[in-house]
Amino acid sequence: MKRPTIIDIARHVGVSKAAVSYALNGRAGVSAATRERILDVAAQLGWDAAGPARTPAADRTGTIGLVLARPPQEIRAEPSMVNWLAGMESALAEYGLVLNVALTSDEDAELGTYRQWAAERRVDGVIVTDLRTADPRVPLLRELALPAVVIGEQERVPNVAVLRFAVADEVRAVVEHLAEFGHTRIGHVQGGFDLEHTRRRNALLRARVRERLGTDLVKVEADPTETGAAQATWRLLAADPPPTAIVYDNDLMAVAAVARAAELDVRVPADLAVLSWQDSMLCRVVTPPVTALSQDVADDAAAAVHLLLELIETGAADDLDVPPRVLIPRASTAGGSG
Repeated sequence: MKRPTIIDIARHVGVSKAAVSYALNGRAGVSAATRERILDVAAQLGWDAAGPARTPAADRTGTIGLVLARPPQEIRAEPSMVNWLAGMESALAEYGLVLNVALTSDEDAELGTYRQWAAERRVDGVIVTDLRTADPRVPLLRELALPAVVIGEQERVPNVAVLRFAVADEVRAVVEHLAEFGHTRIGHVQGGFDLEHTRRRNALLRARVRERLGTDLVKVEADPTETGAAQATWRLLAADPPPTAIVYDNDLMAVAAVARAAELDVRVPADLAVLSWQDSMLCRVVTPPVTALSQDVADDAAAAVHLLLELIETGAADDLDVPPRVLIPRASTAGGSG
C-alpha cells in the first residue's frame, strides 16, 4: 500500500499542506480543533513521519545540504545561527538523516559547491538561508533540479519551496511599542548590506514609521558585529536631531550598543531606547535587558527541514508562512521619550 503523504492528509481534512505540517510538528498556526482533526486523519491513514527517511529510496543519499558564505568566527558569534544549525541537526536526526554544511569564502565558491553536490549526487536537497537581492542561487538550483527550501521572500519557482516570515506584522508591533513610549525619532541599524530580509525589513519599517509617527526613519548600514554596532550607533546619535530609539537587526549589535552606552555618553533607556530584531540569552543577561522579537529559531529550522523532506518525497510542497515573532518588552525600551 502506498504510504500516505502530507498531501493526502491535507486533501482528506480539507486544509493546506502548511496547516498539516504545523499540526504534525506541534507548531502554532492552527486551531486546536483543526490540529485534532489532522492528527486523527493522519492516524487513520497510517502516517509515519519517519517512514521514508529511515528507508530512503535507492537513489537518495540521506543527506541534506546547507552552504554558508560566512567566516566561521561570525557563525560562532551569532547565537541565532548556532540555534538554526542545532534545529536542523535535531530535526534530521529524527529521520536518521545527516546535515552536510559547507563554509565558502565567496559567491563563486558557493555556487560551485551546489554544482558539485548536484553533479556528484552528494545531497538530496538543500536549504538556502541569507537570501540576497537578485540571488543567483535560486535560478541555479532550478537549473540543477536540486530540491530546495528558501528562507525569505522568493517568488514561486519549480522544485523550490519558500519559508516566509511575517515581517509586516513584526514591524507593526515594533513601531507600536516604541510609539507607546512617546518615541517619534527612530533609527535603524541594518546589518547585511545585500540581504533580502534586511532590505525588506527596512522598507517596511520606514513606511510604518512615516504612517504611524509622521516622521522619517534614519538608517545606517553596519557590519553585524560589536564594533559595527558601536560605530553605527555613534553615527546615528550624531544626527540632528538624534533618534531616541534604535532598532538593531540582530541581538549582538543591540547588546553591544547597550554594553557600550557609557562610551557613547547615553543612558539606556532614559536617553535611548534599544530594540533587537532577534532575541537570545545575550538580550536577557545584559543590563538593562534588551527588548526583542522572540522566535524559536530551532523550531523554524525544523519546519524548513520538514518542508524540504516533503518536497523531496512528493515533488511538491506549499510555501510555509511562519507565525510572526512575539515582541518581548524589557527594560531597554522602558521610560524613554520622543
